[in-house]
Amino acid sequence: MADRYIEVSLVKRDVTCTARLLDDRAPITCATVWDALPLSGDVYHAKYARNEIYALFPPFAETEPPLENPTVTPIPGDLCYFAFAGTELGTKSYGYDREVRAGTTLVDLALFYERNNLLLNGDVGWIPGIVWGQVVDGLDAMAEACNDLWRSGAAGETLSFRRA
Repeated sequence: MADRYIEVSLVKRDVTCTARLLDDRAPITCATVWDALPLSGDVYHAKYARNEIYALFPPFAETEPPLENPTVTPIPGDLCYFAFAGTELGTKSYGYDREVRAGTTLVDLALFYERNNLLLNGDVGWIPGIVWGQVVDGLDAMAEACNDLWRSGAAGETLSFRRA
């Protein structure tokens, strides 16, 4: 199979990077995301994992992918996939208490833009993610924009994933 690529963008900041799908390591997850593209949603900056931005989506797979190519220590440029039950995120400490309800599932597509990330949540413990893509171009500019998002705020910003 030929390499597949996607573009990941912070729309308002007009910054885009390109990532290669890791079809050899996470084929089911890559197929699931690829078939759902394009996707975009409000961006959030991580509170616990450190150097991470992400967007939340309703489930878009018939069944959630298995935990393939897992990590709890993502590196710069990793794209990770997480599936959460509403009860895991539906508390005020996460900031989604009005949008997230018990009995729902949310998919979290994340981009890690700098080192020293640890997927350890004080409420529930280790949160392994599926690494399904790796940024191959534009990470420096994206990291600068992500740092600005951390300092200036995420309100009104959109994280977008689309086929390159």
